[in-house]
Order: sequence, then structure tokens, then C-alpha cells
Amino acid sequence: MTGYGIDHLPYGVASHQGRALVVVRLEDDVVDLAALDAEAPSFDPLLFAGPDLGPLLAAGAEVWAAVRAWLQETLPGSTVARIPLAEVEMRMPFAVADYVDFYASLNHASNVGKIFRPDAEPLLPNWRHLPVGYHGRAGTVVPSGTPIVRPHGQRRPGPDGRPAFGPSQALDIEAELGFVVGAPSVLGAAVAAGAFADHVFGVTLLNDWSARDIQAWEYVPLGPFLGKSFATSISPWITPLAALEDVRVPLPGQDPAPLDYLRVAEPAGYGIDLEVVVNGTVVSRPPYASMYWSPAQMLAHMTVNGASLRTGDLYGSGTISGPERDQRGSLLELSWGGSEPFALDDGTTRSYLQDGDTVTLRATAGSITLGEVEGTITSRASWPDE
Repeated sequence: MTGYGIDHLPYGVASHQGRALVVVRLEDDVVDLAALDAEAPSFDPLLFAGPDLGPLLAAGAEVWAAVRAWLQETLPGSTVARIPLAEVEMRMPFAVADYVDFYASLNHASNVGKIFRPDAEPLLPNWRHLPVGYHGRAGTVVPSGTPIVRPHGQRRPGPDGRPAFGPSQALDIEAELGFVVGAPSVLGAAVAAGAFADHVFGVTLLNDWSARDIQAWEYVPLGPFLGKSFATSISPWITPLAALEDVRVPLPGQDPAPLDYLRVAEPAGYGIDLEVVVNGTVVSRPPYASMYWSPAQMLAHMTVNGASLRTGDLYGSGTISGPERDQRGSLLELSWGGSEPFALDDGTTRSYLQDGDTVTLRATAGSITLGEVEGTITSRASWPDE
């Protein structure tokens, strides 16, 4: 079994013979949804017309459910509109409208606090009261396989007090789950946590590449900027929320109890198990079930001030880290700020990423295999003033 059976049916966009096709994956094939629907029309043809998933995302939860039911009824035993996966090239599945990244793992936030503030309380006072997040750059969200160019920027000053400038020397990853918004909301109206499934279409694996040395110098007082905005990679496959119903799990517990607008009905978490692979070596297995803040709470907080949702909005969970060392979802944590390099199977060690390194994120959710996300680090020509 591939993890891409009839209980999964993730959506994507495939290039085939010069055309962009809206597809679902079934085992080792993709199914051209426009061609399948044309055999016995059941939906507005614009829904699957492409060139991306935008029309389907915007259609809303009732249509999403109807399409899924149609596919699960139609596809078993059918070979109509099927194309071998090996004959297509997967593309960016949707146009990203806005991108927000959260910081929802208690283990990750505690580890980062201990690394950067060893003599202080690891968590800042607001952390247990709200899902902390920042706005990223939608235009640098890229599909799996896109090369990641090592970013340049300022780093902390040396003895002369002048900031250094050049390529990041502490290039990192963040293993995350991304949530893809379909149905929009009205400006000025908050979206309740209970309306999560009315607005969020599905999930995708996400790697929020991070330049820790650039981030460390720039983030005070307004938070992440150039150390984060150079690239965020996502899988080309979007797993619908409906496919994850069987892996819903309760949250680990929230103390103190959140404010009313952040309260959720359990089970509000997901039992999704990730793997972080560097140059073929599995270096970490982060469990999403350990996350403190749920995706419904992130959505509610993101809109409680009246900010509207748009079709194609993407928000990330933040780094997924469990309580054990081999469950940490960033190299910052795995190497404890660079002080404890970790070994790869080829005999080399890493604290942060080197040029030529390939990072792959994989995940399973019960019988389902999420689409992986991969990126390889490349360098760029030096700037004249380096």
C-alpha cells in the first residue's frame, strides 16, 4: 500500500503534455478531475478547470464534501482519466494569498527559550494565553523540489560594533504542518474556532526555512523578517481535512484555560507523525499530536481582530517538536544552538545546513501518507561589498 488509497485522495496540480490539470492522487496514478467529470457531468466545469485549485478551494465545505463522496463512489474499479504519476510533473497547487506562521509547540518554544535565554523563564508571559505568530511573505512560498538559495543578510556585530553581512552561516529548517484556507470570510467578522472545517480545506507538509543568525540580529523588537521570508516550501499535495477524521486526538492539555474565543471541542489535535531526513538520514521524528495550540485555535486567533480570510491563505503550525531529543523539528534544537552537532549516516556531522544538503519532510497519519516536501541548499554569487 502506498498510503494514497481511496481513504486519502489528496489534491494537486499536475503538468501533463503542456497542460495544467487539477488532479487527485490514487495509489501511483493521478486522476484528471476535469476529464473524469466530463464523462458524466456532476459539477460546474469551472471547478476543475485550473490552472490551480483556487476554484475548488473557494467553493466551500458542502462542495468539498460532495466532490469527495463522488470520487469515493466513482473511482474504485474505474480507469477513466487516470495518468501514471511518473508521467506528470507536480506544480504549485494554489496561489498563496497570505502566509502566517505560528509558534504552537510547547516543546519547541521551551527549547528555544532555554537556548537563547538560559538564565530566564523559557516561555514569555503571553505564550500560554494565545497562539503566537507572525506574518510571512506569500510570494516566497514554493513547491517541493524548488532549490533553496542560501540567504544573505546582516548578522550580529563583531568587536568593532559593526554588523557582519553575507550568507547565513546558520541555515535551518522547521518541520511544520500547513493549513490551506478555502472559503473566505468577511472583513471585520471574526471566525469562531468551531468554524475551522467550514474554512480550512486541508493540510500540507511545510518547511519554514530559517536563517538563525540573521533572525537573531533582526528580530528585536518586531519579530522575524529576512531570516524567514526568503523561502517556505510546501508539498504539492493537499490532504483534505475529511481524510484526517480518523486521526483526530485530544490536545495534551492547556493550563491556564484559554479565553472563551479560543476554547475548542475535543478532539482538536491530529495524530500525524513526521520524519526529518537530511541527506538520506532520518534525524528526527516529530509528533504533531504533541502540539499545544490546535489549528482551530490558530484560525480563531488570526481573525479575532476582524482580519478576513482569503481563498489561498496558508498558515503554518510552527515547528513541531516532541519532548524527546529525537523528536525535535529544527536543527537549532537538534544541535542545541550549534553546541551539540548531530551525526549523519555518511559519517559527517551537522549543526546547520551546508550547501548541497537535501532536506526531506515526510509524514503519516494512520493509513495515510502525506505528500513529502523536499529542498536542496544552493549558494549564490557573492555581493560586491562582502
